[in-house]
Amino acid sequence: MQPLATHVVHHDSGNKYICLYQGNLAAIPPDEAVDLLVVSAFPNDYLETDGSLIGSLARETGVHLRELALDKEADLRSVFSSWLSKSLSPSSPTVGFRQVLCFESVGQDSPAETVGLVFRAMMPFLFGEPPIRTVAMPMLAAGDQGYDAKMMLRAIFNAAVHWLERGLAVETIKLVIHRQADVERLSGLFAELSKSTAISSKQASAVANGTYNYDFFVSYAHEDTSSVDALLSGVKEANSTVRVFQDKLELKAGESWQNEIDHAIESARRVIAVFSPEYLKSDVCIEEFNMARLRHRESKQKVLTPLYLRTVEDLPLYMRTLHYIDCRECDSKLVLDAARKLAFL
Repeated sequence: MQPLATHVVHHDSGNKYICLYQGNLAAIPPDEAVDLLVVSAFPNDYLETDGSLIGSLARETGVHLRELALDKEADLRSVFSSWLSKSLSPSSPTVGFRQVLCFESVGQDSPAETVGLVFRAMMPFLFGEPPIRTVAMPMLAAGDQGYDAKMMLRAIFNAAVHWLERGLAVETIKLVIHRQADVERLSGLFAELSKSTAISSKQASAVANGTYNYDFFVSYAHEDTSSVDALLSGVKEANSTVRVFQDKLELKAGESWQNEIDHAIESARRVIAVFSPEYLKSDVCIEEFNMARLRHRESKQKVLTPLYLRTVEDLPLYMRTLHYIDCRECDSKLVLDAARKLAFL
């Protein structure tokens, strides 16, 4: 693969890199090998067409996505539209990637919505053993799925900067242009995006000096509003000084840069995530949870406090393993007890 350009994202944990290449992701050389290769597909469709990355992988590496799909490491398509393959190291030790993340997009999604889901899909898998530190992907959905490559590069770049600045546990993201004919126009766009991207200063804002605008940011689905209102009434009754950010902001669906929500989460001492079936169906809720989780991992103090309101079938492991306050199934006594606990956290 030929390196074309690099954008540096600064973070307290160290510099992170978004690199642009031209080459063939089915033939990643050993010195450019990555932990995770991201591919996109139509739902349950792993047809090995001539112009697709899925087809190239089959022809050039012997890696067939349809076979990987039969024995997945994790299947989160119902929540994140994605699944993770098992490690390819035992069966295909010479390929240039360890695992595949397959994102199965819905045809009517916009590019920004697609990319937002891809980065949310990565989140549950990044902290495993061994961890995922390097990721490679094409201009997602720009092949058989028909999106314009420039639109996809812009959406991927913006989303990558957004998540890396906020502590996404990835060190390098490699964006790979397949066709030589696309290099000039996509390299030019990458240079423009890199030049115009301002380095975020939010990480050194209220959190850095230990002051917060809110005690709690409450992340919840609209369907749970009445239960959340009852919870917060109990909190206020027990401690009238608690400052709560509850109102949902009007965000454009699928927007990669959700600055208003981001600022509110970073301005809150704790984030209360209210788990329910509707919570996991909400892109905005998952975005809020992931932002809070990144802060939680980096902070010396506990940031994320889940409250389990109603049973979720197959609650993802990375949510299930967090210590949560159990109020199932909207039990009024348990909700009141939770309110009293939260009031003095």
